[in-house]
Amino acid sequence: MAVSFAQFRQLALALPEVEERLCHDTPAFYFRKKIFSRLQEDREHVALAWPRAKRDALIENAPDVFASNDHLANYDYVLMDLLAASLTQARTRLEKAWRLKATKQAIAAFDGA
Repeated sequence: MAVSFAQFRQLALALPEVEERLCHDTPAFYFRKKIFSRLQEDREHVALAWPRAKRDALIENAPDVFASNDHLANYDYVLMDLLAASLTQARTRLEKAWRLKATKQAIAAFDGA
C-alpha cells in the first residue's frame, strides 16, 4: 500500500494547470504560482494544502498516513506518508489540495470535464 513519488508526480501533473518546480531543493507542485504540494526532504512524506481547522480530524481518521509537525503548525498543510498511503488516498488528497489553490473557473472546467 505504498505510493511511489513517480506515481504521486503523475497524479499531480494530471491536474489542470499544474507545474512542477523546485522548492527548498525538493519537487513541488503549483497551480499557477500557488504551491499545493511538496516532497519533504526525507523523500517519504509530502506536504499537502489542507485547512488547519480540518487537519486534526484527518490525522485522527488515518494516523498512519497523515501527520503534522511543528513547522506546519501555523500553515494550512498536512503531511502524508507515501509509504503508508494508498493510490486512492494520494489521488483524493492531491485533488483536494489542488482545489484549495485553483481558481473557481479552473475548478468548474475540471468538474465539467
